[in-house]
Amino acid sequence: MKDQCNHKYDDIINLPHPTSKKHPRMSLYARTAQFSPFAALTGHEAAIKETVRQTDAKQVLSEEVIAELNKKLYLIAETIGTQQMVEITYFVPDAKKDGGAYITCSGCVKKIDKYKHTVVMTDQTIIPIEQISDIEGEMFEE
Repeated sequence: MKDQCNHKYDDIINLPHPTSKKHPRMSLYARTAQFSPFAALTGHEAAIKETVRQTDAKQVLSEEVIAELNKKLYLIAETIGTQQMVEITYFVPDAKKDGGAYITCSGCVKKIDKYKHTVVMTDQTIIPIEQISDIEGEMFEE
């Protein structure tokens, strides 16, 4: 009886591995992909990157700085069309978190829209007047 148990599969042990004619054999890459780790927390890595991303706090301007900016905007409005080059630094709020970034735009002002409170540059950049923190240019050095 013991002899029968040891040789139970002798009749099939040396047969060739069966291969399907309908389904092709799976590649080793596809077989290993079945057991690869998966992202249990989808979006977790993106959330961590977003948390780490740095933003600048918006500066609160003094009354003197605001008055100086208003004078410069008035001077720009008076000289529109003379192609005066200016550099305007303004704050762009971040869409996803508190803070934002300061951007400097160089070029000529096309118009100042008093109704929308914006400065429109010749390259079509639109700058909200409330976000402007600095204006530089040769026209202010005189």
